[in-house]
Amino acid sequence: MSISTPGGPERRPTVVSTGKKPAAGRPATDVKAGSGKPAGTPRAGGKGPRKPITPVKVSQGRAWGPIALFVAVGVLAVGIIGYGAWASFQGAKPWDKKANAIDGIANIRKSDPDSLKYEKHESGPLKYKYSPPVGGVHNAAWQNCMGDVYDAPIASENAVHSLEHGAVWITYRPGLPQDQIDKLAGKVRGVEKTLMSPYEGLDKPISLQAWGYQLKVDNADDKRIDEFIKDLRVNASTEGPTALCNTGITATGTTPRDLQQQPTQ
Repeated sequence: MSISTPGGPERRPTVVSTGKKPAAGRPATDVKAGSGKPAGTPRAGGKGPRKPITPVKVSQGRAWGPIALFVAVGVLAVGIIGYGAWASFQGAKPWDKKANAIDGIANIRKSDPDSLKYEKHESGPLKYKYSPPVGGVHNAAWQNCMGDVYDAPIASENAVHSLEHGAVWITYRPGLPQDQIDKLAGKVRGVEKTLMSPYEGLDKPISLQAWGYQLKVDNADDKRIDEFIKDLRVNASTEGPTALCNTGITATGTTPRDLQQQPTQ
């Protein structure tokens, strides 16, 4: 069967030869998708096909800011927890352990317990081994110790009885600057089981007494004063925490007095 084509006799399609034979099993015009060029197109210079370009990874530095913040928060948290544990441990320590930790404190209970012994109250003037005294034989009447600030010396025989009830007795050398006296008075006024008075012959400007304990310091700004009061007030009592500190002697003077000897006020 023949096919007629317009314009003349039947003709075959004209094929233009490139002079190259296509590779076996591969189309002659295998075009790489999207490139517009046949696959395997040589690079300029005839050095063969282009190799795919490997993406370059950009290395980023560490984020040191957040790391430093995290470390700082961790250190702070550890510090807070550690301080809380330490404070809890300190608060749980017995009062005598805390008192003994005060720098410079004299623990007469440990070093000279015999000086604190007595069998009964005694009237009249008494002699003491320590000055000011910190315990031992004393008068039947105690010095009022409801935060009393005495502006003149008082009888040691009455003050020692106050110590037995758990009072802290603050004494100071006559002639101590008034601002120092005022600071000491501020630690005493209104505080039950404390009293304060001048005391002749002190070897230090200020001396603090509790039953069996003594601390001598140079000025009223010494932080150990507050520690002494906190640790020993009430705690050092040999009569228990409910021992009275009111209805005692309120008169000054170094002669010991019984309650019935108090002047009418």
